[in-house]
Order: sequence, then C-alpha cells, then structure tokens
Amino acid sequence: MEKLENGKELTWEEWAREHTDPGRVRTKPEALSGLLVLDMSYGNFAGLFCSSTLAEFGARVIRVEPPEGDVARKFSPFGLKVSDTGLAYIAEARNKEHITLNIETERGREILRTLVKKADVLIETFPAGYMSELGVGYPELKEINPGLVYVAINVFGQYGPEARKGRKVSEVVAEALSGLVYVTGEPEGEVPEEHRVPTKHGNWMAWYAGGGFAALAALAALHFRNLTGKGQLIDVSESESLMRFIDYNCLWYHAFGNVRERVGNYDPAVFPYTYVKSKDGYTFLAGFSDINWTALTTIMKNPELRERYPTIFERLQLKNEMEIHRELEKWAQNYTSDEILAMVQEYDRTVGKGVVATGRVNTPKDTVSEDNWWERGVFKKVKDPIYGELLIQMPPWKMTETPPRVKSVCKPVGADNGYVYGEFFGFGKKALEELKKEGVI
Repeated sequence: MEKLENGKELTWEEWAREHTDPGRVRTKPEALSGLLVLDMSYGNFAGLFCSSTLAEFGARVIRVEPPEGDVARKFSPFGLKVSDTGLAYIAEARNKEHITLNIETERGREILRTLVKKADVLIETFPAGYMSELGVGYPELKEINPGLVYVAINVFGQYGPEARKGRKVSEVVAEALSGLVYVTGEPEGEVPEEHRVPTKHGNWMAWYAGGGFAALAALAALHFRNLTGKGQLIDVSESESLMRFIDYNCLWYHAFGNVRERVGNYDPAVFPYTYVKSKDGYTFLAGFSDINWTALTTIMKNPELRERYPTIFERLQLKNEMEIHRELEKWAQNYTSDEILAMVQEYDRTVGKGVVATGRVNTPKDTVSEDNWWERGVFKKVKDPIYGELLIQMPPWKMTETPPRVKSVCKPVGADNGYVYGEFFGFGKKALEELKKEGVI
C-alpha cells in the first residue's frame, strides 16, 4: 500500500479517497476528450441521458434542438420550471452546447451534413426512417463520414412490424411492452380488487435503460472504429433495453411454461427478501437462506416462526410468505430502521455468522440528507447565472485516471448558436439573423 511522506501507510479507504476524490477531477484528463457528439434527440430522455453520459466523460456534445426548443424542456412535475426550463431537462442538459437547427428545411440539412463530416457520434430518437426520408439518415450520412457512429433510439427499434407502423409512443408504453410492468404491483388477493393492477415505475426506467445501453454501445463502436476505421449504425430499443432487467421471467416461461405474476413484496425465488413497515417508515429485510433465516428469527426472538417454516421450500410458498411478512411487520413496527440495523450489527458482532441484510427505504429527502453521499461527492450545489442555485447529482463513477465531471448545468434554447456556427461555418451576427428569419435556426 502507498505511503505518505511521513512514512505512514495509507489504509485502503484513504488510498481510494485520495485517488478518486471527485473534488480533484479537474487536475486529470478526460477519457473522451476530442470526440464530437451531435445529440438530435427530441422529446426523449434516452437520447439525452446517452449524450449526458458521454459528455461527463469529456466528449464535446452539441445539443441540436428545433428553433422552438425541444418539447422535453416542458417535462416537469406540475409544470414547475426554472427560467422556462423543466426540472427533468435541467438534470440531463449538463456539459452540452445548445444550438437550434430545423432539419426539415434544405438549408438546415446542408448545415447538418457539414457538422456530420466532423462528428464522431450522432444520436437521434425520431420514428424509424424519418431521418432517411429527409435524406440525412445513416445510409446517407455514412457516405460523407464513413467513421460516423449513428445511434438511433426508438421504442420499437428501426425495423419490425411495430416499427413499420410509425407509431409515436410514450415512455410508459416502452415500460409496458418490456414485460417488466406486468410483475410490478401488489399480488392477487392481498389488496382490494381495484388495486390489483400492474403499476408503472416511479421514474422513467425505460428511457434511462435505453440511454445507458446506447452509451455503452457507442463506446464499443468507437473502439471498433479505432481498430478498423469503420463507423456503424446502433439500433437501440428502450423496451428491449428494459427487458434485460427482467432476470429469469422469459426463460422461466419458455422452459417450464410458468408466467411470473405480480408478487409485490413477495418473491418466488428468495424469501424473506422484502420491505416491511417500521416505526419510522419502511425498511428492507433479507434472511432467505437457512443460516440467514436462523439469524433473523433469533434477532426477532421468534424461534417459533423458524420452526414453522424451517426450509427454503416452505418459505417460498406464497401463502407462507404472506404469513411470514405479517410476522416481520408485527415485529418491525416496534423499532426504527436504525434500531433494526443496530440489532443486526450486534448479532453479527457477537455471533459472527448469518448476516441479515437491512436498510431504510429512503424518501428523496432522506437520500439527499445522507452524509455518505455528500462525503462521496454524489450531490453538489452549484450556482448557475441563469438557473440560480441548483442541487445536481454528480456522475456515479469514481476513477483514478480519467474521472467524469460536470462542467456546466443547462443552457437556454440556442444559447450557443453564435459560438458553434461561428466556429464551424464562420457565420456572423447578420448571417445568423438571416437563418433565423428563414426558420433554419
């Protein structure tokens, strides 16, 4: 382990903090420095998240919006906005230069082709075939830039029966089509009939899954281009991306004909592995293997419960899971989440085996208040000249050599028109005014 000048040897925690501290990122190089990304996504946070990820690692991202701005700027709880921009857009506008361009005009398409000649990655989220209908799809653009990595994100992908219909669908539809929503919600018989329905996720899981996988594929394609000089089309479906999160559901159906139903806080594979109501909210408890089950029931001082359901097989019967859950809640409601954690830690310290997993279910307020996240630089308060003081979530990666970073928060529609068009085309104020009058920017 590394030693300091005074001869003291660093602990692993000290070494990791020293070499990955987010507060020192500006002293280190960026992994994607030199890459130029055109983000042409519209009304779709998969594209925005994809370009945010690349931008955090140092890619130069030019955010291309129509002259009236991206409709995604309007997505915000109860219509709340900061300087005419919704909260969701502010979260994913980081590190980007914002320009406007109307690609439905011939002049706009000419400008796009010129930008593409110098670009490494282009991201779009339009209906399948829309860009090619305008003459600026991948088959056309690769002729002027063979090394272009073209990322097309669409719920149904770029081909197939549904893609051919050209339907415009929302993120919630992408969730529903993936199959993940079907297993989300309370099980039959546990709640009143009107509540026995699949429920959507609390956030835009399909968009973020699609955007994350798109960024990963773009990096793989760029590596291939480094080896061969060839770019390629990347066809990403948000629904297909979310399907990668449904573990064994499809395989279970194919192999045994079983359809996984909604299980709520129960589980057909491991139990107890559930959330229960505690004195101060909700907490998680996991004690599904025999040794864990022994530990949990010992902590609960309830050996009778262990004797009633001694094996994993018995604990996985839904009727039994419901009974076990009731007993867990009956016990947990007498304690706070921290008190339950302290009991688990005391058991581990004194007995030394049979680890029980537990943790409080945080509200957003709880999450933002966690000292652990602040010490690790997960959150940061920044003062922006346009948007005021904002609390932003920083990149989740801590890296020793090329850490990601946030350099800017958000910009108004077309804020960088003068800078970008001046750099790439030499357009001055008069030329920009003419383009604006023509509806090009």
